[in-house]
Amino acid sequence: MRVVEVVGVVGTCAPERHQYARRRAAERGGMLVPAARLVMGGDAITEAVALAPWAEPPGGAIVEFPSTTPVAEIIGAFVHDDLTRLVELVCVVDATHLLRDLRRDDYVTRRIDGDEFKYTAHALHTVTQLELASTVFLVNWDALTTDELSTTMALVSHLSPAVRLKLDLAGSDLEGLTHEPRDLARGPGRREYERAQEQPGWVQLLNREFEPHMTDARVSAFRYDRPRPFHPKRLEHLLDETIEPATLGTVVRSCGFARLATRSTATAKWEHIGSMFSLIPLQSGDDTLELGQDLAFIGLDLEQSALEAALDEALLTDAEIAAGPDAWAEYPDPFPAWETSGDPAD
Repeated sequence: MRVVEVVGVVGTCAPERHQYARRRAAERGGMLVPAARLVMGGDAITEAVALAPWAEPPGGAIVEFPSTTPVAEIIGAFVHDDLTRLVELVCVVDATHLLRDLRRDDYVTRRIDGDEFKYTAHALHTVTQLELASTVFLVNWDALTTDELSTTMALVSHLSPAVRLKLDLAGSDLEGLTHEPRDLARGPGRREYERAQEQPGWVQLLNREFEPHMTDARVSAFRYDRPRPFHPKRLEHLLDETIEPATLGTVVRSCGFARLATRSTATAKWEHIGSMFSLIPLQSGDDTLELGQDLAFIGLDLEQSALEAALDEALLTDAEIAAGPDAWAEYPDPFPAWETSGDPAD
């Protein structure tokens, strides 16, 4: 059976993304499927899976996805397709405003069915593209100072340690670039895209496998592992008065698993990027689960010891632990109520 190789191209900066995809198609002698073509059919991923098999080897298909397309769904669709093989997923990043994109507080809107829409925080959409890409291609980097470029590259490497990081040597002049960009660093991934090799930095931190291949004095990461649940009101204070205003450094990304004392039977997914924060329940009604926290923090100019101490202050005290779950249930809880389903798939 003939299997078509597919290079997926994502990124929130549409002009730079499209120019890269067009140039990459010319270099490979492949069939370009632009984002504008995908949106004509309604669902971009469905259209991509349908169109890619028409490409001819050896160039294959270079598929440019619209900005709102979820990266995890792109990977999942091609993993389960017998006619194509996703060999690379390139995230095109404008280096001049990456940090700003990671701190945006607006939302990406995507139509999923008829008049039903799904809203995703723009910052979360941006960081997910970085975390799940096999290659990050930096454009417009020449507008940065040497120090700014070093920080930007190290931050990408911390967010996605396995990623292959490339610079566009021609800066913003993609049309004039006729040679392969210089490969600055390469993660352990092979040519064929394998999701298991592209784990986000926060996952590697929790698994004690964190080895970013680029470093910078301003960029750091640490794991916060504690056996006690958070007091919800004190956690809110920590988020509002310490993390959000960056009083102890800028937490760009934190993620992992957490427990609130008021909801002590449920483990929550802690999801934080820039100014966006959420706690999403993963399980409920299981008293055998651990009560504590397992969180990864990645950021700029982090005062790790002070930040860990601030997190510790949001945990239950010895006296509160001794009071037990019945007392915890009476604590003020400012976080939104969780809507859970009997079906774990939901």
